Amino acid sequence: MATELPSRAQRSVSPGPVKGVFDLATVLGIVVAIGLVLTAIILGGSPGSFVDGPAMLIVFGGTFGITTACFSLRDMWAAFKDVGGAIFRSHQDGKQAAMQMLQVAQVARYRGILSIQSYLPALENLPMLVQGLNMVIDGSAGDEVERILQREVQAQTQRLSRSISILRKAAELSPAMGLIGTLVGLVQMLGNLEDPSTIGPSMAVALLTTFYGACLANLVFNPLASKIERNGAEDMIVNHLCVMACASVGRQENPRRLEMLFNTLLPPAQRVDYFG
Repeated sequence: MATELPSRAQRSVSPGPVKGVFDLATVLGIVVAIGLVLTAIILGGSPGSFVDGPAMLIVFGGTFGITTACFSLRDMWAAFKDVGGAIFRSHQDGKQAAMQMLQVAQVARYRGILSIQSYLPALENLPMLVQGLNMVIDGSAGDEVERILQREVQAQTQRLSRSISILRKAAELSPAMGLIGTLVGLVQMLGNLEDPSTIGPSMAVALLTTFYGACLANLVFNPLASKIERNGAEDMIVNHLCVMACASVGRQENPRRLEMLFNTLLPPAQRVDYFG
């Protein structure tokens, strides 16, 4: 006689969010900060004097070039995608993910490991969990699955850390490029003191490069690096939950033990009470 599933495990696994959701806080914060600076410029009059082509070339072009020299084109492209991920984020709540995993673990406990294959399409929002469960279904031992997924988590952490380092490096370099532009402008001005018409453009380059560098570092690069770092910390918790869940299912452990393990990792506000 087949063992009857508990009521929660009898229900189909609820799919989580897959598509990226527009992160209003990231865009709103940066846009508001830049908007306030532009408003102050406009209210002060002559906003056109804050636009200078040579100064932009020195700061924007120099920052991009030196940052690329410090890393690689592949790293730069990965950082660009991570910035897009910070704006359009596929956020997965840790508590919701834990409930999904406990439901799958309970199904595997009562119906067998092969039965969870039909639940995998509902877990597209947790690719690492799907990867691990596929290995379990194929017959991999729980300890082996845990080792493989831990290496995957480490690889993701290193990739994200590299993107954060790129943004931090750009934040360091942009004021430095502004200082270089200031020196260029001063040299041009001092070298052409006999021609008063060149003093204005040279001073514009000297001052605006410092302005552009400070704005890039503090209004763009540093906030984006902090947001990616924060999002990465949240994703890392979910990834570790996936590792725990796959290893537990592979070892055919009691899902109640898995729930206790989850609650040691989740913040107090997100702790689960699936069997309570």
